[in-house]
Amino acid sequence: MARVTVEDCIDKVENRFDLVLVASHRARMISSGSSITVDRDNDKNPVVSLREIAETTVSPADLKEDLIHSLQKYVEVDEPEPEVPLVGAAAGAGVDSDDTEVTADRMTEEELLKGLEGLAPPEEQPEEEE
Repeated sequence: MARVTVEDCIDKVENRFDLVLVASHRARMISSGSSITVDRDNDKNPVVSLREIAETTVSPADLKEDLIHSLQKYVEVDEPEPEVPLVGAAAGAGVDSDDTEVTADRMTEEELLKGLEGLAPPEEQPEEEE
């Protein structure tokens, strides 16, 4: 392949913008010492990376995933949440014995208002002068 063009690579990558990102990332990888998978033929790293993509000796999907991973500052790890033991008999209320169905108690509007009144701070009484 004497000359690499975008048309040689565009069928391997979704669009031209992704191709630029993936090829430049691969060229940086080659500059940092990664081994190349095609003959260099006195080409510079960007041309070698385009030739690798065109000949599918490297996977564009893997390059894209590696690019995303290299740009992430924080990697989210899915860890199971620790199980917290339920304390008291009230915590077990509303759960069947076989833990298959959870029921919720309904609260009337009056009960809700009474509960909210208890949460409100007491209003200050103005001091009366004698």
